Amino acid sequence: MSDGTPWVLSQVQVVAEAVGTVAFALSGVIEAARKRLDAVGICVVGGLAAFGGGTVRDVLLDRRPLFWVEHAGWLWTLLGLCIAAMLFMRARHLEPTERAMQWPDAIGLGLFSASGTQIALDGGMPAIVAVLLGMMTAVFGGVLRDVVCNEIPRAFNDHRPYAICSFVGGWVLVAVQAYALPAGVALLVAALVAAGLRVAALAWDWRLPAWRATR
Repeated sequence: MSDGTPWVLSQVQVVAEAVGTVAFALSGVIEAARKRLDAVGICVVGGLAAFGGGTVRDVLLDRRPLFWVEHAGWLWTLLGLCIAAMLFMRARHLEPTERAMQWPDAIGLGLFSASGTQIALDGGMPAIVAVLLGMMTAVFGGVLRDVVCNEIPRAFNDHRPYAICSFVGGWVLVAVQAYALPAGVALLVAALVAAGLRVAALAWDWRLPAWRATR
């Protein structure tokens, strides 16, 4: 819980949240376009993907103002992405764009995992709580995006490590900070580890075991 002390993000954290927000907003816009939603639907799905995880984190931490309220310029960025998608994206662009978006999505995963964990640590949370809030920051926006689009969340069913990459990245941040390195260095190392694991999972098609019911 907040004790009234203002929440102040470092420049590295602001950049990490901004890049992660844009990456996830693009994934939401692409999914909404694939589902042929109207203009309002595209904006809503893009916003859920971009801001959903961070909003849940901020609510649980009693952090005010919410990060997208504090940085309202990101809302204009989201609207610009939605307008550009509606004007220029065609059906033939969706499949190659969706494949290409896996890579910036991995970057967003790493950045949100690290920044979410750092924000929770700055709020005095225990390490395990901070890591789980960082994972929630990175994953929950995509979950909301898929639920609204009537899909089983990809984070749960594509069988390639996603939330696990975020979880590992959060613990890397905690471990690096234990060596008294600057917070910015810890954040970048953790983001690189989480994103690198996700990229490796995509490149080498790492798979988590699926549930197999036995008779």
